[in-house]
Amino acid sequence: MTTRPLIGITSYLDEAAWGVWRQPAAVLPRTYLDSVSRAGGTPVLLPPQGGGVDRLIGALDGLVLAGGADLDPALYGADPHPRTGRPQPRRDRWESELLAAALDRDLPVLGVCRGMQLLNVALGGDLVQHLPDESHQTLPAAYVRQEVTIRPGSRLGAVLGASARVNCYHHQAVDRIGRGLLVTARSADGGVEALELPGRTFTVAVQWHPETDPQDLRLFEAFTAASCKEAAG
Repeated sequence: MTTRPLIGITSYLDEAAWGVWRQPAAVLPRTYLDSVSRAGGTPVLLPPQGGGVDRLIGALDGLVLAGGADLDPALYGADPHPRTGRPQPRRDRWESELLAAALDRDLPVLGVCRGMQLLNVALGGDLVQHLPDESHQTLPAAYVRQEVTIRPGSRLGAVLGASARVNCYHHQAVDRIGRGLLVTARSADGGVEALELPGRTFTVAVQWHPETDPQDLRLFEAFTAASCKEAAG
């Protein structure tokens, strides 16, 4: 029987409502869980908490850094833009620690939207805090469908080909590129849409939301395949 890799997915810790209840809860769109499961992995929710990072990363076969709130600009030495969201230091700290431990171990990592921005900032890059034309986020909770051009010879290119139609929802973007990162996809306006760390088992991050496209599991399948090798090892 093939071992299904254990995939940790970071999540929100926020106010949520269900049934008669409304209270703080660990929250994550089900699309992440479904994408990991359908790609052959076993998803595990990783809400912000304190401690245990090394032991946790040692038990996982892969890490998904999910989308979510804006990163605190203080992480990259900037003052907040008026349109930047309220800082969530607990989540920033937790995910930064998870990412550092994953990179130290060369655990497969897939970053999604905020997850790509976190990877860039963790490696010394910074962000554009607000895109003035709002071309990647036009209406609340409505994804913008657009085409991205993918770098030939990249790991992402091997998975998706020369271009892809993707679902975007972000008002911030990568600016200065972090140490060692390779830009592997751009939108029509030149914005950075994907990054990866060459020479790693699998460290790929995209600015779009692949978990929202149930017809295209290729990125999650490639990530899970890399995580399977970690599980087998």
